[in-house]
Amino acid sequence: MTLTARQCEEAAVLLRRAERNTAPIEPLSALLPGLGLADAYGVQRANIARRRADGATVIGHKVGLTSPAMQQLLGVTEPDFGHLVDDMVRRDGTAVFAGRYCRPRVEPEICFLLSRPLRGPGVTADDVLAATEAVAPALEIVDSRIRDWNITLVDTVADNASSGGLVCGPWTPVGRAPDLASVTVELLLDGRPSAAGSGREVLGHPAAAVAWLANTLAGFGAALEPGQLVLPGAMTTAPFVTAGQRIEARFTGLGPVSVTFA
Repeated sequence: MTLTARQCEEAAVLLRRAERNTAPIEPLSALLPGLGLADAYGVQRANIARRRADGATVIGHKVGLTSPAMQQLLGVTEPDFGHLVDDMVRRDGTAVFAGRYCRPRVEPEICFLLSRPLRGPGVTADDVLAATEAVAPALEIVDSRIRDWNITLVDTVADNASSGGLVCGPWTPVGRAPDLASVTVELLLDGRPSAAGSGREVLGHPAAAVAWLANTLAGFGAALEPGQLVLPGAMTTAPFVTAGQRIEARFTGLGPVSVTFA
């Protein structure tokens, strides 16, 4: 790490305050020259510790930057990850208050529910499927506490991989689910098609992204545990959404999921 523990704590405070006040800040990469990837994950962990101290529970993880387009956008060659906590979860079909987010986007994803632990290194996509109880159509609400989404890799990592919320549709036991790489999705905004994609956009197979996560967490002395949820990454682009819009994602073989921004 290149930053001091105090600098990491101060950066965490800036991001937490930006989220609470819905008041984005300038990029941490500009405010703290020399901010490295290890520092950024340190900032992320500091904020997750603060949320847990406030009563939140970590319920899983999210993986980001799994599609070639997003990796090219930030000039990286591998994904990143963040934490999912219980206060991020919203019910399928519900309305969420748009004003709680700085500048939200939505991403259609296939959510995994684990029944067995996954501890790296050496976890494969087959291991992931064997450890999965069920999968569900999902919408991830992504939001950046960095002004105008002017982010680099370290900015989004520090900001908990730009996490915002999670909406899950009905669960399908993994043994009855279609091949996840072949699952396609159509994303609709107010009933109009906005984007489309497939599970192959997610590192070739969504389970491969979960395997990457398990192996990466091993380097932090952590693992994926039974009962946890994992979002493996977006199957399409992530359009911006505003108050008054209804977003629906229709997945072949898994069904629909929706949310309205009120």
